[in-house]
Amino acid sequence: MSSTELPEKRTAAAPPASRTRAVRVADGEELRSVELPGLTLSVRSRPGDRPGLPPALYVHGLGGSSQNWSALMPLLADQVDGEAVDLPGFGDSPPPDDGNYSVTAHARAVIRFLDAGGRGPVHLFGNSLGGAVATRVAAARPDLVRTLTLVSPALPELRAQRTAWPTVLLAVPGVAPLFAKLSRDWTPEQRVRGVLALCYGDPGRVTDEGFLHAVEEMERRLELPYFWDAMARSSRGIVDAYTLGGQHGLWRQAERVLAPTLLVYGGRDRLVSYRMARRAAAAFRGSRLLTLPDAGHVAMMEYPETVAQAARELIADHGGS
Repeated sequence: MSSTELPEKRTAAAPPASRTRAVRVADGEELRSVELPGLTLSVRSRPGDRPGLPPALYVHGLGGSSQNWSALMPLLADQVDGEAVDLPGFGDSPPPDDGNYSVTAHARAVIRFLDAGGRGPVHLFGNSLGGAVATRVAAARPDLVRTLTLVSPALPELRAQRTAWPTVLLAVPGVAPLFAKLSRDWTPEQRVRGVLALCYGDPGRVTDEGFLHAVEEMERRLELPYFWDAMARSSRGIVDAYTLGGQHGLWRQAERVLAPTLLVYGGRDRLVSYRMARRAAAAFRGSRLLTLPDAGHVAMMEYPETVAQAARELIADHGGS
């Protein structure tokens, strides 16, 4: 075990998944399941345009899925052979057998996936929770990470924005089932509009087709018996990670990352404060910083071309095709 990992904690297992409707797969993508001991991961692949391209792995944020990278992956297909993972309990991945949704457990799942497939070192991408996970992976296993691109990474803030407090409150025991009960009459369309208002700098950038796809995915997720449990436990995992000190603290681990790093922050981000960009740029040694004043929390979905160009330059300079 790496010195930057924490001992594995056992918690109550979540109820088994009940398959409902199929997950959407965009043209050019492939979806498969990877079986690991105590863990099943759904992986979305966007093969490179030609053989021999270096591998990339994309890790989504809280409440998201591998579909969050579908706009960016094709723009980098001439540079990398891309895969996006659904973290345990999200997307099409069932809950982990041990019910552990901590940042460390998510990072361990990513590490196990990379080790099992022998694909490292990869160009690693992470957004929000996935950014915290990717930071921990890069610190714990530098041999697995060629470059690191973080979009609004969920790193500890002393003064979180008011709009981020609902995520914090979701971590409090009992709040998730209460919220599920209070919001049971909300339509999927209402829920999606709420998510877009929270995560996008300008929700108007979402096309009508994109909105319909998001509603379909919301309907599918709400049918999953473990949806709220995965959200609550992962939210608790983020809060717990924020309180860790010493070598396990995320900022300390950011300082230990050796991989060349690109940081992307949105000026209209309601979940990760724009002011954290300067601290992150100082913590990740020799990092590059891309700030997008009009972007929200998911810049790779709002401004995929701009993010792709910055990532392309990083990859070309450090082990690209």
